[in-house]
Amino acid sequence: MARKYIHELIDWPGFTWNAKTLAPLLSGVRLCQGLLLGKMRGYGFASQWTATLKVLTEETIKSSAIEGVVLDPENVRSSLARRLGLEVGGLKVHKDRYVDGVVEMMLDATQKFKEPLTKERLSDWHTHLFPGVRTTSDRFRVGAWRDDSQGPMQVVSGPIGRHKIHYVAPIASRVESEIGKFLKWLDGSEQQDPLLKAAIAHLWFVTIHPFEDGNGRIGRAIAEMCLARSDGSAQRFYSMSSQILEERKGYYDVLEKTQAGSLDITEWLTWFLGCLDRAIEQSSRISDSALEKELFWQDLKKRNLSPNDRQKKVLNKLFSGFEGKLTRDKWMKITKTSSRTALRDIEELIVAGVIEQEEAGGRSTSYRLNRGAKVRGQD
Repeated sequence: MARKYIHELIDWPGFTWNAKTLAPLLSGVRLCQGLLLGKMRGYGFASQWTATLKVLTEETIKSSAIEGVVLDPENVRSSLARRLGLEVGGLKVHKDRYVDGVVEMMLDATQKFKEPLTKERLSDWHTHLFPGVRTTSDRFRVGAWRDDSQGPMQVVSGPIGRHKIHYVAPIASRVESEIGKFLKWLDGSEQQDPLLKAAIAHLWFVTIHPFEDGNGRIGRAIAEMCLARSDGSAQRFYSMSSQILEERKGYYDVLEKTQAGSLDITEWLTWFLGCLDRAIEQSSRISDSALEKELFWQDLKKRNLSPNDRQKKVLNKLFSGFEGKLTRDKWMKITKTSSRTALRDIEELIVAGVIEQEEAGGRSTSYRLNRGAKVRGQD
């Protein structure tokens, strides 16, 4: 008996779910979401956009990595900073047509989240993912729905001849009408919890699988757009794709099970909300240290303190999670300098109130960031 997929069921796409099961999960995610957004609103405007740049960089890189596509982090960050009009110290201007295209799609989804998603926008996003291929050929259709000329659209794994079919998408002739229904629902007037909408939108889009390639990345961009709508802000403070990458096997397993199951998608929604909750928790932990670091450097700048390159290198390591204790010997190894120079660098930072000596002295003397006091400037 041939395997049946949810898009072949009579009531498709009439998704159902157990609201009672999801209610506590939704409440928990909303609480974490509200706490993170509230905390971030307490930081200055510049800090919020610094955090947004970091999160969008992670989201762009990790969403591609889920599909096995590796992007250069510095290129992604540089491209995002240019387009957002942010000045970021130490960034070299890199121009990579492929990276710029992926960034263009992500920014269109998150910065223009209020705008309706249309067939034209989807076509543009697909074109951005595959720059330089502007024409439609027999081998690959860019910016256009698939035509199945090379056979049915299947998600497979394993070598040819021993491959496993995980999913078969609707035939190409259905794509136009299926996308029409999807877009009408996405921007329709029907009241629905915005977090559930993000989860349903991702599942629905990847089930239609309208393009030859790039459906997963576009599906996650649609989810990000829905999450931005949920937050009511173009600023992004958590990355769903970063967490999906951490849980990639579970992500594909639950998608496959859902697409071959019934229209009751409670299990998918449960997984999505749990993953989102973990993404927000992780972002909350990371944002604390990242923003502390940014505020630290801003404070030094306000006080006209300019650490030398050796001092900057060690201070950055202390913020990124230094292993063990910072001693003069470790300073010498990190900066490749003499004992006398290392001691002079350390003493300068102690006098400025940037670092402090730990309690134990003598041969085991070690140092740490002075988190309990304001940096002393040169008045």
